[in-house]
Amino acid sequence: MEKKVKATPLQVAKAVFWSFFGVRKRAEYEKDAVALTLQQVVTAGIIGGIIFVLSLVMLVRFITR
Repeated sequence: MEKKVKATPLQVAKAVFWSFFGVRKRAEYEKDAVALTLQQVVTAGIIGGIIFVLSLVMLVRFITR
């Protein structure tokens, strides 16, 4: 029985970042599907979403000043 290799935080962040844009190569997707766990993806997705929203809020505040 093979031991499942977990993805590093950088690999998880990269996969979630490209998923936000909807751009993924099939080979990369299949590689990620083997290494990523659901908990890693959900956590990174929430953190990425928060960073994205806060960035937009800061950009709007900067522009409207």
